[in-house]
Amino acid sequence: GKETVMNELIAIKVIAQMHCDFSTKFGIPRQSGLVKALKGTVVFAPEYRNPDAVRGLEGFSHIWLIWQFSEAVREGWSPMVRPPRMGGNTRMGVFATRSPFRPNAIGLSSVKLDRVEFSPTLGPVLHVSGADLMDGTPILDIKPYLPGVDSHPEAVGGFADQFQGYALEVDFPEELLRCIPENRREALMGVLAQDPRPSYQHDPERQYGLSFAGFDVRFRVRDGVLSVCEVVLSGLQARKRLFGRYSAADKAKALQLLDLCGIESIARRPIGELSGGQLQRTLLCRALISDPK
Repeated sequence: GKETVMNELIAIKVIAQMHCDFSTKFGIPRQSGLVKALKGTVVFAPEYRNPDAVRGLEGFSHIWLIWQFSEAVREGWSPMVRPPRMGGNTRMGVFATRSPFRPNAIGLSSVKLDRVEFSPTLGPVLHVSGADLMDGTPILDIKPYLPGVDSHPEAVGGFADQFQGYALEVDFPEELLRCIPENRREALMGVLAQDPRPSYQHDPERQYGLSFAGFDVRFRVRDGVLSVCEVVLSGLQARKRLFGRYSAADKAKALQLLDLCGIESIARRPIGELSGGQLQRTLLCRALISDPK
């Protein structure tokens, strides 16, 4: 009966993966479209690389990506969550938020479709802008954005409306900015302006680290100004396989180095939440795993 249907589990296939400059969750914009300069590609799984599957998609300027919060999958769920922009203490109903901690860890993003590339090895590849996904995120479905029905200019955004337009001033010294590839600078500046810090952290002396495009960007925030302190080339990002996550050997090696440095217990913690000493040892591990000689 209906009760049986309500309790069923539904099998959903991963049709593609996102590839972009975010190797960790820390710093990813809280919504799609906030940083339009962010670039990424959607690469289909081998089973779905038939060019016919995207025929006509090139005629749309924007698409919907339906995806899994792969780093937030949990056994249980809570009816109340604490939206980050509200300071991390105010509780709201999970269905009134876009929190990743949901009964089904599914995300929805509207992104700009820059072009459709047809690769001889990867099949159709979608080049997109403005995504709020981590590298390797599983894509569950893709649909065209229809401006005539998907856009509602008269819509009311509830409690989220009060945070529209929030941004930090970014002080990025020219000598440090030159370390970043020119085609990544605008996107990185936009990400930093969105204030990557956890909402409950306001210590002006605390140094944060953002992993972006193979670099660790370290910064502090004081009186509404984010100041970049250092830029460091990092880890295994450049060597990762195109379609897939880090190999088992890569993960084992990383855990071995974390254990050697006495920080294995923080392996799952976002880099931006580490203390100064933990960050220094983490960066040492990254240097060792990138070039162990």
